[in-house]
Amino acid sequence: MKVNHTLPLEYRTEENSNKILGFWIFLGAEIALFATLFAVYLTLWQRAGNGPTAAEIFEMKPVLIETFLLLTSSFTIGLAIHSMRLGLKKPTLVFYLITLLLGAGFLGVEIFEFFTYVHEGATLQTSAFLSSLFILLGTHGAHVTLGLMWGIAIMIQIKRWGFTEQTANKSFIFSLYWHFLDVVWIFIFSFVYLKGLM
Repeated sequence: MKVNHTLPLEYRTEENSNKILGFWIFLGAEIALFATLFAVYLTLWQRAGNGPTAAEIFEMKPVLIETFLLLTSSFTIGLAIHSMRLGLKKPTLVFYLITLLLGAGFLGVEIFEFFTYVHEGATLQTSAFLSSLFILLGTHGAHVTLGLMWGIAIMIQIKRWGFTEQTANKSFIFSLYWHFLDVVWIFIFSFVYLKGLM
């Protein structure tokens, strides 16, 4: 296996470069998935029927908390990858842990938000608007949940084996995934919440 020591650890082998390229292609499919969910939501967002409208159920405070938590986690995962490239194991694990705690906080606020909606009579079956909303937010939330489990698995591997071409590659790919979730959230914040509150 040919190793190029001039490249960052996660890119040093051809296999690792191919895995990163493959993950970019996978993210292309994820973009198509979320684009479809956004298209459905934007088609149905005013079809509230007898149920509550976006302006009636959306509250800015929890959304701002979610946005702060997720965008901060994007910064901390960047710091984790930077620490990894410097060969600093403990800071990498600390920044990973902070990232995952921020992600868990985001998820907690989102779950609380869902319970609030249901308490106000806004359920998946209430209207076309609400079904499209729950599916869009739920799909993003499911991705964050998967990310939390994936991040824990990578932390365990780094703690056990340190920085190898494999653990570095997995860490970098995870960071791409996490940044992608943040970008999707920015679109949700802009085209779901801000649009709904205007």
